[in-house]
Amino acid sequence: MKQRNLTYFFTLCAFIMPFNLHADTGEEVYNAVCFACHNSGVMGAPKIDNKEYWAKEVKEEGLEHLYQAAINGKGGMPAKGGRADLSDEQVKAAVDFMVKQ
Repeated sequence: MKQRNLTYFFTLCAFIMPFNLHADTGEEVYNAVCFACHNSGVMGAPKIDNKEYWAKEVKEEGLEHLYQAAINGKGGMPAKGGRADLSDEQVKAAVDFMVKQ
């Protein structure tokens, strides 16, 4: 049941979000794609302002691990946050922005 709800949620988001995202910075990618889940913590997404979580992840797993999780998907988050049109560099920039908050 939970997986079906996630599928509906991300399908809806895909139709709401504009296609061909023109975001030059990690902050712009975050605001356009990542904000919906990582600002509120919906579906267990680590919140952007959880400094302890991000510091621990970077220290224990490393940035490359976070990049790969964001690019390939993890838990309820689909690959690239459901935005296949994002480049790996855009995703990495968004991760960099998030861990610096």
